[in-house]
Amino acid sequence: MNPLRERQWRSIIAFDKRAAKSFIRINDRIRAREIRVIDENGEQMGILAPFEALKIARERGLDLVEVSPNAVPPVCRIQDYGRFLYEKDKSDRAARKKQKVIIVKEVKFSVTVDEHDYQTKKNQAVKFLNGGDKVKASLRFRGRQMAHRDLGYNIINRLIQDIGEVGVVEFMPRMEGTILHAILAPSKKAEPPKPKLVAPAQPVAATPVAQ
Repeated sequence: MNPLRERQWRSIIAFDKRAAKSFIRINDRIRAREIRVIDENGEQMGILAPFEALKIARERGLDLVEVSPNAVPPVCRIQDYGRFLYEKDKSDRAARKKQKVIIVKEVKFSVTVDEHDYQTKKNQAVKFLNGGDKVKASLRFRGRQMAHRDLGYNIINRLIQDIGEVGVVEFMPRMEGTILHAILAPSKKAEPPKPKLVAPAQPVAATPVAQ
């Protein structure tokens, strides 16, 4: 096989792999009996048989891409498929960058927690919430401590009260086995008040000066 022909076959194979990966039907893979066709300039070309639309696309050195498979009939567009994938990947990456990833960070207490340790862990929880993360406040009962679960509830409820407006309770304190826990989420910060519109001062009429 000559080098040019080999490069062409490699390009076709890579092209097909990208198409399979994205689950988008293109060219000969479009199975509908008829399709609504849009050309590369966004103009409607009407309803055609796929082989007719594909012939037009190939004459223009482009591809036939199924962009709306659930429409009746399916909508296909004549375009450069490689460019289509590039633009789609670019927009997907931009959308992912805008997504806020919320992490749940755990702050652990014990029934016998002293005041200094409590304040340290409370400050940790406030820091996590201010950073946009959720907080799981947990307390494990050991042995005979299970007979004094009210002490554990007092600690977690105190934390909720001390957090104040920094966080909101997503899950109230509840027992799971020997662990009492609650989930706190960052509270939505209130929007800053809009500045009040100040009416322009009325010009002061000049007082005539006596001659």
